[in-house]
Amino acid sequence: MSTPVTPQKHGVLHNLYVGTGAFDIIGKRKRWYVAFAVLIVLCLGSMAIRGFNYGIEFTGGTQIQMPVKGQGDAATVDSVLSVYKQSVGRDAEQAQTVGSGASETIQLRSVPLDGTQVVKLKEALFAKFKPLGTNGQPNQQAISDSAVSSSWGGEISQQALIALAVFLVLVTIFLTFYFERAMAAAALASLANDLIVTAGVYSIIGFEVTPATVIGFLTILGFSLYDTVVVFDKVRENTRGLLKLTRRTYGEAANLAVNQTLMRSINTSLIALLPVLGLLVVGVVLLGVGTLQDLALIQLTGMLVGAVSSIFLATPLTVDLKMRDPKYKLQAERVANRRANLARKAELAAQGIEAGEDFDPSDDEALSAEIRKEKAMAAAASTPSRTPKARPSGKSGRPSGKRRH
Repeated sequence: MSTPVTPQKHGVLHNLYVGTGAFDIIGKRKRWYVAFAVLIVLCLGSMAIRGFNYGIEFTGGTQIQMPVKGQGDAATVDSVLSVYKQSVGRDAEQAQTVGSGASETIQLRSVPLDGTQVVKLKEALFAKFKPLGTNGQPNQQAISDSAVSSSWGGEISQQALIALAVFLVLVTIFLTFYFERAMAAAALASLANDLIVTAGVYSIIGFEVTPATVIGFLTILGFSLYDTVVVFDKVRENTRGLLKLTRRTYGEAANLAVNQTLMRSINTSLIALLPVLGLLVVGVVLLGVGTLQDLALIQLTGMLVGAVSSIFLATPLTVDLKMRDPKYKLQAERVANRRANLARKAELAAQGIEAGEDFDPSDDEALSAEIRKEKAMAAAASTPSRTPKARPSGKSGRPSGKRRH
């Protein structure tokens, strides 16, 4: 009696690289829906209650910048804020260091100040820190000031909204013609999720919203759609001609497509995130808080959310939308009937009972087996049943006419 062969179990990494459908992502889609719904509610709630930490470009105000090094005490964020409060009579909006080494400076941002207040503040800062000018000597001109109007940030926001609207219209047209309506709707829903979650993270953590943030917000749209299109292209390949087959349902074919592109999505995301992380490190460690950090933070958040939503949200939504079609519901019923029939035959075979013929012409596997069977029978019918005996040499096969007694 032969020993039954136990199927070999593979690890997570093997299943990731091979992409055999070991991860049931589509089957557990209700879990992903709940997780994304909770995340969206938190983000929308934070945006409604806490709002955003807008930078000076959006709120307007006065910005003071001075070198850290001076002939007096080295300038720090706390000491500069203390001087500002003593001179102006209220707290500043923000103070931060920018740059490193000899070029390190402190930026002070506040509500709009009039000319008298600016002069008084600059004199107090110079008396306290005596910052060095370009010639290496203390110089009050080393302390610069600038007034920023809130209208500039409003213009940037308006242009960004226009660009976003045009982008969404073009993407909708492209996805509808390249794929189909169900996939286009799922991709747009996934994109909306990415925008809401990314904006919500900024609201929850309190990142400052600057023009660089708006620019980075627009750049993550393309990355999110790129990963979604890659997965959808594999889904379309796996489901081509599916209605005529009974091997797997639309959801199972889509789940296989997600597994087959899962490793590619992970690799693409990691490769894309490495330069963003480098940009973030350069912006924080080498140059201090500034434009590079604002741009890197929004891209890092958006890329992570986009990669996750393309796998766990876009494709499951496509499956649910497609399964509303009666044709795909009927095909799923045929798949279930075929599997039930195979299970019944296996149970009867285990009991030693021969099952009757139950051929399904819509089943591609059964159809191929039937065609091979017919070809084998035709070949067997055209072959002689036995080889004719060889005649003795020297004798003809003609009768002699004599009768043997």
